[in-house]
Amino acid sequence: MTIRRLPNETVNRIAAGEVIERPSSVIKELVENAIDAGASQVDIRYEDGGRTLISITDDGRGMSAEELPIAVERHATSKLAPNASGEWDLLNISTMGFRGEALPSIGSVSRLSLLSQTMGADSAWELRVEGGALTPPRPAARFGLHGTRVEVRDLFYATPARLKFLKSERSEALAISDTVKRLAMANPAVGMTLGSPARVSLKLAKQSDDDAGRLARLAGILGQDFSANAVGIDQIREDIALTGFAGLPTYSRGNSQHQYLFVNGRPVRDKLLHGAVRGAYQDYLARDRHAVVALYVDLPQDHVDVNVHPAKSEVRFRNPGLVRGLIVSALRHALSEAGHRASTTVSDYALGRIQTSQSPMPLQGNYSPNRGGYAPHYQAPYSNDPAMQPLVDGFSAKVEEGIERFDGASAYTPQGFPTAQGQAEDLTAKPLGAARAQLHETYVVAQTTDGIVIVDQHAAHERLVYERMKTAMADKGVERQALLIPDIVDLGETDAARILERVDELAEMGLIIEAFGAGAVAVRETPALLGEMDVQGLLRDLADDISEYDEALSLKEKFEHVCGTMACHGSIRAGRRLNGQEMNTLLRQMEATPHSGQCNHGRPTYVELKLADIERLFGRR
Repeated sequence: MTIRRLPNETVNRIAAGEVIERPSSVIKELVENAIDAGASQVDIRYEDGGRTLISITDDGRGMSAEELPIAVERHATSKLAPNASGEWDLLNISTMGFRGEALPSIGSVSRLSLLSQTMGADSAWELRVEGGALTPPRPAARFGLHGTRVEVRDLFYATPARLKFLKSERSEALAISDTVKRLAMANPAVGMTLGSPARVSLKLAKQSDDDAGRLARLAGILGQDFSANAVGIDQIREDIALTGFAGLPTYSRGNSQHQYLFVNGRPVRDKLLHGAVRGAYQDYLARDRHAVVALYVDLPQDHVDVNVHPAKSEVRFRNPGLVRGLIVSALRHALSEAGHRASTTVSDYALGRIQTSQSPMPLQGNYSPNRGGYAPHYQAPYSNDPAMQPLVDGFSAKVEEGIERFDGASAYTPQGFPTAQGQAEDLTAKPLGAARAQLHETYVVAQTTDGIVIVDQHAAHERLVYERMKTAMADKGVERQALLIPDIVDLGETDAARILERVDELAEMGLIIEAFGAGAVAVRETPALLGEMDVQGLLRDLADDISEYDEALSLKEKFEHVCGTMACHGSIRAGRRLNGQEMNTLLRQMEATPHSGQCNHGRPTYVELKLADIERLFGRR
């Protein structure tokens, strides 16, 4: 067998297969180059899902005629330099790119055009590369003060086999949009536009490089609903800083595509980070619901290795446990501070359903030019009218003890209920207001200073009971039951090693295990709360969780499921009639309990409607 040296063209195409997977990869590499060049504005245009044309223009520093040919050589870059002793440090990377592979890889599989200009130069310079063949630079007309314009035409024309693996135009366009959005989230100080011949799909103005600017950029990409339903994150632990924003549990999605994670300004897709987010929310969301977060991890350059994969989408931390623990604790702390808050999208959805289900009803009244049109007549409140009694009977319970009917002359106290001193307390000033009625023996209606709150009594009390159970378990620990005969589980050496590394963590949750020969573990005690269980299935699930998420999620989720079931059975059931004191006690406990805005599965426990929204429903605004 003869060993052959591959020609440069073949080597470049092999490298291109690692760096340039699809059109979105091209855009990612070129936008990162623009950001590294100090650009404050990047304009991206593409056609046919990026197959026929990709054009990226920036206002960065630009390149001279001498630099252009070097820029398209493999492993030539301006982003790495030797230190004083002549060593090249690959663990101290402060730029988005550094490998020097993007431009030569793109030029080897497409028709590449580089047009660049520096500040004060007489002209711009253009260089072309077609399928790896280089055309020397030539002068070109200037297009601004400074910057670079890169055009990529006929992507993968030199590698037809790769072209066949591209997806539909729509799929490639969605991938491009997702890539640009992630880069824009990571760089709020850089304005970006993204468009195709059909339309401009994204136009983001430059923002300040602080929390306010970052939230404004996130709102421009994820929508204003995210900024209205997110809590801020700001924690530091041992030189590792975590900032960003996390959506409330009731503001969740059906998949994890809306979890955006950044390490030192670099968008990454990391299993450890996604597992940390899942672990932080696992107490508040059902398994098929996923949080919406944008988290930024900043740590010393030598604490993270970004040179794991040519696409630079994966990273390796020196201390992954510390990073993961910081994310989990910071998210849980922020969610706890949110208290009983629920997302505004719940009330928006309720109002939308009311408005779309309304049927037109003619108003009876006289035209009044002073009121801008029709002035309807409103009937006076019900008072001792037998015909209205069936409506009153629709209330399952009323706050007024001993009063059989709503009567305008009754001793109704709208401010609240008598206190121990016999004085009325203004409960409407409380966040969840003062209870006014119970409907269908299921829903508590409360009045606030500027609207109403409707509470699902069963879901709300279920969360209260669940939180009390968690507190009790934390105080006295998890009770264990010893197995008469230890259960021997054969997992294989790799999975057994993963499990045995977590012996102390599992013991805190009531699972006592020890090594039993090569690739096997012996289970001696299990959590009493879980009763009879499939120990072998549990350990295999735990091994999978530790491998994928670096956390024993299966056991925690079993605890959550059992505790949730117990809380469900131990809480106020729908159909139970409550008196005024019980309703107000429920509201006050919700205000004092973290996460009471959602039940154990992430569903809202209450809906708040502002008075202004209600008035719009009735045409009063």
